[in-house]
Amino acid sequence: MLLIPAIDLKDGKCVRLQQGDMNAATTFGDDPAAMARRWLDAGARRLHLVDLNGAFAGRPVNEGAVKSILRAVGDRIPVQLGGGIRDLDTIERYLDDGVRYVVIGTAAVKNPGFLKDACSAFGGHVLVGLDARDGKVATDGWSKLTGHEVADLARKFEDYGVEAVIYTDIGRDGMLTGINLEATVRLAQAISIPVIASGGLAGIADIEALCAVEGDGVAGVICGRSVYSGQLDFAAAQRRADELDGAR
Repeated sequence: MLLIPAIDLKDGKCVRLQQGDMNAATTFGDDPAAMARRWLDAGARRLHLVDLNGAFAGRPVNEGAVKSILRAVGDRIPVQLGGGIRDLDTIERYLDDGVRYVVIGTAAVKNPGFLKDACSAFGGHVLVGLDARDGKVATDGWSKLTGHEVADLARKFEDYGVEAVIYTDIGRDGMLTGINLEATVRLAQAISIPVIASGGLAGIADIEALCAVEGDGVAGVICGRSVYSGQLDFAAAQRRADELDGAR
């Protein structure tokens, strides 16, 4: 089970939102590179970056902060990045900068042809982010709810060749109310590519519950507010996940 610390970037700073609300942002640091080094030192094996301004603007906004993080971690761990990625040139630029995986969300839903082209041009480097409320996919920084069912889109995107699906329960994100395990497992069982859980991680019990369903295809979890608030000790949680993996 891969525990992936999130670094959400707003105006060059590290923040966390509640339910995707840009007006409900808590700042956790002014130095994104230092934050990346913190998680690297804590034993992180991957980082999850989100350009929040970019997600709303539809174009990269926090590239400077992203580059500072990439310089800080070098090639020691892979970095995945989402937010404002709407064209192939942006993907190519980020991959050239050292990003390992790009996360395509809104653009995948609104322009599936773009996602298909991205998978064809940059195979092995494309993840899709599906953000949902009550099983329906949302777009545009979660501000618009579509009529698409999560599983239906995930199966379609799997056929395109995406590496994994990051599934976020919007209603729980940043709320420390626990992972929506049932919906996450249901999605993982519907497709054959890995699912990375996101939204609501609260404590070690969530980690243990996720480890128990790893065989269903849940391969990792994004760690956000819980590890920033101190409610979850990241290093201890990854050790516990490793223990449970080793016990099976």
